[in-house]
Formats: sequence, structure tokens, C-alpha cells
Amino acid sequence: MTNKTLTRMDLSEAVFREVGLSRNESAQLVEEVLQYMADALVAGEQVKISSFGTFTVRQKGARIGRNPKTGEEVPISPRRVLSFRPSHLMKDRVAARNKR
Repeated sequence: MTNKTLTRMDLSEAVFREVGLSRNESAQLVEEVLQYMADALVAGEQVKISSFGTFTVRQKGARIGRNPKTGEEVPISPRRVLSFRPSHLMKDRVAARNKR
């Protein structure tokens, strides 16, 4: 397994090669799609990408946590967290990679 990270530049380069837009147009398209997704999540909407997965924002309630070093109890305030649930197709593709 590699430690390669897919970056925005990688995405825009793929759009450049596959779609044929200029490099600047490709980069702008990637930025606009990511911004659109982020805005939807901030507004509390789900972002579902077919055959990939679903991004959601959910509310976590207040709770008491524990500092692992000291054992001291610490209150954790309520907050919104981002979660991702991969589609079954994506899970299958990742699992198929394990069988090679």
C-alpha cells in the first residue's frame, strides 16, 4: 500500500486530460465542485455521489470525556461532525483490491 495522497492538483490534472479543458479551467472546475459540496454540507445537506458514497453532517451531543494521560474527566461540548459512508460499490472495489 502506498502513502500517496490524491490532491486538488491531481484532480484538476485528471479533468484536464480526460475532458480537454485548459489547466486553468480544470482547476477552477474542481474548486467550484468542492466549494459547492462544502457549502451544501455547511447548510446541513447531504452530499451523495453515486457509486462513491454519502457525506453527511450530524450533531453530537455534549458528553463527559476522559483525558487519557491524567484520567481527569473533561466536558465535551456539543458539536457538528462530518461523516462519510461509502457506497456498497466503493466498499466492493476496496475489498477486491485486498484479494490481489
